[in-house]
Amino acid sequence: MIASEPSRPELNPIGVVESPLTDPAAAPKQGTEGGPEAWLVFEPGVLDGLREVEPGERVIVLTWLDRARRDVLRVHPRDDPANPERGVFSTRSAERPNPIGLHEVGVVAVEGNRVLVTDMEALDGTPIVDLKPVI
Repeated sequence: MIASEPSRPELNPIGVVESPLTDPAAAPKQGTEGGPEAWLVFEPGVLDGLREVEPGERVIVLTWLDRARRDVLRVHPRDDPANPERGVFSTRSAERPNPIGLHEVGVVAVEGNRVLVTDMEALDGTPIVDLKPVI
């Protein structure tokens, strides 16, 4: 039997973040550090997946941090040169080989293909790759 090559991961964005945040330097490092309300705007083809997402729930939004550098393996945590350099896999840095963002947010409202959330530190236009409940 001939072993086949493993398939390469493929991400298909399911929506986009609409946020007042546009400047990475001004964005909070974590949503609980002043992340504003933002809208998650979903593609029409995935709307059935939003059923049962209700206001008051906490969800995890996975994003593709499209403006992050992908060639960085060591960072000063929180972009503070006073912090000793660490490997990116031991930090929450956006800059990493696969810049997947992880955001725990609160659902405020669901309106058609739009979900209003709290504590979202992602920038305006950030692609959404998944949404999961907090368990």
